[in-house]
Amino acid sequence: MKPLFIFGLAAAAAVMALAAGPGLAAETRPGLKPCRLQGVEHEALCGVIQRPLDPAQPGGIQIDVHYAVLPALARNRKPDPVLFFAGGPGQSAMDLGGPVARMLTRLAYRRDVVLIDQRGTGRTAPLLCPELEPAEPMAESIDMARQDTRMQACLAQLKTLPHGDLRHYTTTVAMQDADAVRQALGAAQVNVVGGSYGTRAALEYLRQFPAAVRRTVIDGVAPPDMVMPAAMSTDAQAAIDAVLAACKAEAACAQRWPALAADWRSLLASLPREATVRHPLTGASEKLTITRDLVLGMVRAPLYAPVLASALPLAISEGARGRFEALVGLASSLGSRSTGRMSEGMHYSVVCAEDLPRLAQATDAPGADFGSGMATLYQRVCAQWPRGDVPAAFYQVPATASATLVLSGGADPVTPPRHGERVTKLLGAKARHMVVPQAGHGVMGLACMRDVLFRFIDADNDALALQVDASCAQGMPRPGAFVPPGLEVLP
Repeated sequence: MKPLFIFGLAAAAAVMALAAGPGLAAETRPGLKPCRLQGVEHEALCGVIQRPLDPAQPGGIQIDVHYAVLPALARNRKPDPVLFFAGGPGQSAMDLGGPVARMLTRLAYRRDVVLIDQRGTGRTAPLLCPELEPAEPMAESIDMARQDTRMQACLAQLKTLPHGDLRHYTTTVAMQDADAVRQALGAAQVNVVGGSYGTRAALEYLRQFPAAVRRTVIDGVAPPDMVMPAAMSTDAQAAIDAVLAACKAEAACAQRWPALAADWRSLLASLPREATVRHPLTGASEKLTITRDLVLGMVRAPLYAPVLASALPLAISEGARGRFEALVGLASSLGSRSTGRMSEGMHYSVVCAEDLPRLAQATDAPGADFGSGMATLYQRVCAQWPRGDVPAAFYQVPATASATLVLSGGADPVTPPRHGERVTKLLGAKARHMVVPQAGHGVMGLACMRDVLFRFIDADNDALALQVDASCAQGMPRPGAFVPPGLEVLP
């Protein structure tokens, strides 16, 4: 599951610069050293603690858990920092320092923001596979046999690492690391914020350490009992169906593409087929075999962001006529967003331990178009991947004693509101679910929702926090279908 947060570039840099002042000396704290994070305007403080790779063997192999503190800019700092959990699974929280700092600008004025590289990611016992070269021929990058060979080689390489026992990278163990960081910082309580897979991490932290949590914000909920490879098919199908329905309901789109649903069915029925496509980076023409799974993957990628999904009617229509440049371009556009390097080894260590063993019991019906392709992909990798032990309690979401804000985007193709709604009911009376109807995957980065996030965490008590007004985002429109110049329909 790849997270996509659309962070506004509001005046965070200016605020930070004014608060810091031209001659402000670097802050020092015991156990932390001044450091710089990419995209963060002011100096951070970095720390490291040692943790056992295997919690059952505290005297065994140790790993260094790296974290960064973005210090509050005000002198009268609040005692409860904000602990941010990244998505993926496999993202480095420290690599997201720039976007997170901008998103949490108001909170960061009086509260520290803490970014932990979860074990297996970033600087903490990284489980990285060799990266694919962006300019390599598309035929090689999409060849499934080659990808299987690549993952087998990566697994063999990871096992040779000093920290290469892949059974010890589950969310449960990682959240014990996170609480050790809290203790090292001397914080009695923290405010927990997580997006996408980070919501699963946040819920597990809340389950294990409820007394340490003051407030929780989870955005794009991936519940612990969500069997990701199965749910992804169901939710992607709902998202593409919504795109087709939106085009039919929008006059300009319906006029330009009156048979879009038929084009979509025709496109899928025509596969596999040979096509010549220009490489999105090099511009070189390549002959490819366009398969059904490839097209489904290319369509699913832009569904994460409605602004990209607005170009899907054009791309689907073109694909039905044997022209695939638009689909290839949309699919590659996600790679241009700076979300840091994904740790594939950590990703599969989490999903293969927590999701795949429950695939046979999944209740999500496969999407009519998307089928079981995603599940098959994970089954191939997980068949050989070591699996950690996951306690039965991990899959439970107990009622929370502290205010929790649950956020969902109505157009999210991977963690839509149905997951947030169910988790909110489990969390109980101190949880509130807010849906932004036309938003995609991740809503707390939207301009007015950043203010909602601030007011929720900054409120003096839980009752006031749960009453925060979030109506500002309810009327946000769905982007109209993109029609290139020259293809407009005359009224």
